[in-house]
Amino acid sequence: MLYERLNLPVKDIYIVDTTLRDGEQTAGVVFANREKVRIARFLDEMGVHQIEAGVPVMGGDEKEAIKKICNSGLKASIMGWNRPVIRDIEQSLECGVDAVAISISTSDIHIKHKLRTSREWVLEHMVQAVEFAKKEGMYISVNAEDASRTDSDFLIQFAQAAKEAGANRLRYCDTVGILEPFKTYENIKKIKEGVDIDVEMHTHNDFGMATANAIAGVMAGASWIGVTVMGLGERAGNSALEEVVMALKHLFKLDLGFKTEIFREVAEYVSRASGRELPAWKAIVGSNMFAHESGIHADGALKNPKTYEAFLPEEVGLERQIVVGKHSGTAALKAKYAEYGIRLTEHQAEELLPKIRSYTVSMKRPLFDKELMYIYEDYYGGTKRE
Repeated sequence: MLYERLNLPVKDIYIVDTTLRDGEQTAGVVFANREKVRIARFLDEMGVHQIEAGVPVMGGDEKEAIKKICNSGLKASIMGWNRPVIRDIEQSLECGVDAVAISISTSDIHIKHKLRTSREWVLEHMVQAVEFAKKEGMYISVNAEDASRTDSDFLIQFAQAAKEAGANRLRYCDTVGILEPFKTYENIKKIKEGVDIDVEMHTHNDFGMATANAIAGVMAGASWIGVTVMGLGERAGNSALEEVVMALKHLFKLDLGFKTEIFREVAEYVSRASGRELPAWKAIVGSNMFAHESGIHADGALKNPKTYEAFLPEEVGLERQIVVGKHSGTAALKAKYAEYGIRLTEHQAEELLPKIRSYTVSMKRPLFDKELMYIYEDYYGGTKRE
């Protein structure tokens, strides 16, 4: 197990998915109420431990959707996001959530230019909100917004005050995605050594390091990871649920028990609902994950998939594809024609390959199966299938 290999202070890692809150805060993204409920059900089916369902104080459709999610009989904990304002928390309570996130900026740049107040004001309002939520029996995450640019001593003071007020965990927010894994490890280790409180990694992908930073935080003692499906989120997005879960499982041998075989299906649904592309090259769930064109790669994958695949495609709801294109070799060609009952000899494959490569260059893409059949028929004057 991960904690045994790395001597971690935690045995269990939990996933909180914020697709319905931070994901929907992506510029231009809006989920319909039915979509929010469907995504919540998908997340619950996958095995997500906690779902951050939205911002109840927005009212209207947002509040109505959160109520429906809370009444859907899901196994996952349902969390509402709040400012450190009593009215916000009251709105969350009205929805029926069992957990609240109380968020406030902690960096001096945010305190000075966004809040236009003081560190003392931040501590006071955070504590008041936490104490109120605690009296209502809520599970509480205190979100340190812009934690990665916060003075480390003040952040520890903030975390200690949150714990004493009744908070269950600290959400460490790399709000503008400026961390790298080594610094992340140092920062989280210092917090864990200073305050006995659960820490959640909430990492953004501005420099492409969100997943790596989330894992680095776990290695330093964080026990929660905040994610979104496909990494959907503001600007460059968040750490991706599928990346985090599969990295823990395959790189660190920590299986969270997720139903990973529906990862692709869920990603496709969120892609359609959000109006955001699911790139073919997307890690874990992109269609190119198990597509092989290069002659050497295709030949190796045909002989033994492990030569060029880190895990089986079925594990995430994908299929292996042998693509015939400019870089294909005879092994791929013979395998592709064999799918249609045509057994090419090595000599035939070598004859067809230059012609096929020429077609792909002129069209600037791989060939469709029908096109391959037409080329065979044109060259050999008909098909001879087994």
